[in-house]
Amino acid sequence: MLRVEKILISSEEIQEKVQELGDRITEDYRGERPLLIGILRGAVVVLSDLMRCIELPCEIDFMDISSYGSGSTSSGVVRIMKDLEEDITGRHVVVVEDIVDSGLTLSYLKRSLLARNPASLEICSLLSKPSRRKVELDVKYLGFEIPDEFVVGYGLDYAGSHRNLPDIRIVNPGE
Repeated sequence: MLRVEKILISSEEIQEKVQELGDRITEDYRGERPLLIGILRGAVVVLSDLMRCIELPCEIDFMDISSYGSGSTSSGVVRIMKDLEEDITGRHVVVVEDIVDSGLTLSYLKRSLLARNPASLEICSLLSKPSRRKVELDVKYLGFEIPDEFVVGYGLDYAGSHRNLPDIRIVNPGE
């Protein structure tokens, strides 16, 4: 049984950080029309808030990639469940992710997207667990580094639930 332990990052802290990330992206891409790629399903919430904080024209697309299945640890096998609809050749692309854990899935995705010849490719992630990193990964736009705890809320889930919480909470999956 899943037990919510405590709030790690409040909704107010999240909104302040998302605004800061939006301001940085606005400054970095002034004069451009970046394509924000949201990684389903976890990044939907942060992407929705982030794009409203970017003060220039931008477009969005989505990818669904999976390495978790329905559990709390990565299976190590990356599958593209839904690919992009937009051609990213020559585009300035920002991949928007909810959390970077081992980095394996995002590293695979980055290599796959770079093969499509974007003008630039950067990563934006609300959360990062550096203690779990297995590959070096440059996350240009990072919200918060968090400890090695299982978290839910603000788009992050446990077996499909708790995405709707307005803050980030530490949980005990009770495995």
